[in-house]
Amino acid sequence: MTRADGRGDIRLPSARRRGRVGGVPDSPQPPQPPQRGPAPVPASDVTRLFVSGRLVAIPRRAARREQLLDHLARTLFEPDRTYTEPEVNEALGAVHEDFPALRRYLVESGRLTRTRDGGSYRRAEPPAGPAADAG
Repeated sequence: MTRADGRGDIRLPSARRRGRVGGVPDSPQPPQPPQRGPAPVPASDVTRLFVSGRLVAIPRRAARREQLLDHLARTLFEPDRTYTEPEVNEALGAVHEDFPALRRYLVESGRLTRTRDGGSYRRAEPPAGPAADAG
């Protein structure tokens, strides 16, 4: 075949570059469902958020953050004990540098209660859920 400008043959892409080997098209692939972010993490598994005992990042998704806050409240604070603000800061600072944000999230979610003056904190008891009432 000659080009319109008369300079010789037109080169077609090789079969290999078009996804064909030996002139046979690649086998059709079944349609794949669209990928929407990373694979879901089991609800109770917040350990993936930690590396060497440190929280890598505070989750943006509210549901995931709630799971993290439950974990932090249970593991860092004893029930029936009063903590000073420096003690709360120290406990939260041991897991993440943004301890003020974690403290605020814990208080706003009701997992920690704070006195009016902000001088002392206590771990709140989780409300009784339907599973607890069933027994």
